[in-house]
Amino acid sequence: MRIARFSIDGNVAFGAVEGDQPDQLVLDIIKGIPFADYELSGTKVPLSKVRLLPPVLPSKVVAFGRNYAEHARELGNEVPDAPFAFFKPSTSVIGPGDAVQYPSFTEELHHEAELAVVIGRMCREVPRERVQDVIFGYTCANDITARDVQRREKQWARAKGFDSSCPLGPWVETDLDLAAAGDLTVQLTVNGAQRQLGRTSEMIHSIEDLIVNISEAMTLLPGDVILTGTPAGVGPLNVGDEVAVTIEGIGTLTNKVVKRG
Repeated sequence: MRIARFSIDGNVAFGAVEGDQPDQLVLDIIKGIPFADYELSGTKVPLSKVRLLPPVLPSKVVAFGRNYAEHARELGNEVPDAPFAFFKPSTSVIGPGDAVQYPSFTEELHHEAELAVVIGRMCREVPRERVQDVIFGYTCANDITARDVQRREKQWARAKGFDSSCPLGPWVETDLDLAAAGDLTVQLTVNGAQRQLGRTSEMIHSIEDLIVNISEAMTLLPGDVILTGTPAGVGPLNVGDEVAVTIEGIGTLTNKVVKRG
């Protein structure tokens, strides 16, 4: 099931996305919230009549860097022996169609297409055999990065945590199991030209590895997001660019870069 979060007439709700043709998609509005008991209302609205929002509002986004060997090498970094985590704040999250605001403090903004894992239940110290139980689903993400700031400041809080640096969407796909999620095509285009192309099977540390690793240290809450790393091909974004992340079996997340007002 594809579950979207949206607004219509000033109201915010969740809905199940139905249909196969992009111009014929509809939302069956959900009664309740998808992280608890819910049911479909049978009330349907065309997707074209709503504004899609970030599919979740995470308390935290835990991102894992250098999880594709070729990406680590293209930036001149060593491939880490263990998962390498950092955080993006909740204020960095935007949804499909929202603007990525080019910060005034960088001259080198980069895109990074990623598979995002959405946590479905409160959990801590998750054993490997229970990882599937705590996953709600998967969505597309773009780990927007101020690359010059990342190099200069070493700590990544500003370089990767600024407002609008974490586009998520367009919805959460809940029907993928771990085996399927571990072998999906991830691609990114800028103004229609392909920049990144890889598969999640190229990850150094698996989805299970990442969730086991971070849940050893902290409690994960429903709606929290785990970013699993980016394949090679990261590169610059400029004001006016349209950047699109497409992940097999999930969908396409599109955002435009604008000058921060």
